[in-house]
Amino acid sequence: MRGHAQQEHGQGEGQSDGQGDRHGHAHDPHGHDGAGCCGAHGGAGDVIERAERLCQARGLQFTRLRRDVLAAVAAEHKPLGAYDIAERMSAPGRRVAAVSVYRALDFLTEQGFVHRISSRNAFVSCGHEHGAGAGLVFLICRTCGGIDEMTAPAVESALDQTLAGAGFTPTSRILEVEGECGACRGRGDPPDASGRA
Repeated sequence: MRGHAQQEHGQGEGQSDGQGDRHGHAHDPHGHDGAGCCGAHGGAGDVIERAERLCQARGLQFTRLRRDVLAAVAAEHKPLGAYDIAERMSAPGRRVAAVSVYRALDFLTEQGFVHRISSRNAFVSCGHEHGAGAGLVFLICRTCGGIDEMTAPAVESALDQTLAGAGFTPTSRILEVEGECGACRGRGDPPDASGRA
């Protein structure tokens, strides 16, 4: 796994507690410490440029629809569902079908340009590369809806042992942890009772 840690708003390079590497993410409505999974290491334009570069290197087509879907996700500071993305991409006289968005999201997820947050059935953009099969931990704030992404080598090592003992081969290694982020806890904001921001 690779440790990437970048933050926006001039707060310096990544934070780590020694147990994992933290990526800045979709926290910003309250001036939190990141941009969106992996959000942007500099903005939606950087996410798009990275995707273009990698698709070209991998011999893959980065179609207009795939670009537009990625741009819609990267522009947000919170996870978006496929129907939300389709709504943002639609214009008078030009309706974008959710099924087309899902196809684009499948491609973008497979290539590591977006991550799916299963508990929200929503997606966040990713502005950096992960090693093949990297285990990711998403920290989901129930108060502000912000999402931070981390790699956690200690957790991954324990998970590897558990999976090996069970003879189980995972197709995904993403953990989601819900709670309250440090910024909201520091302000004393009450958690959203629904668990959704």
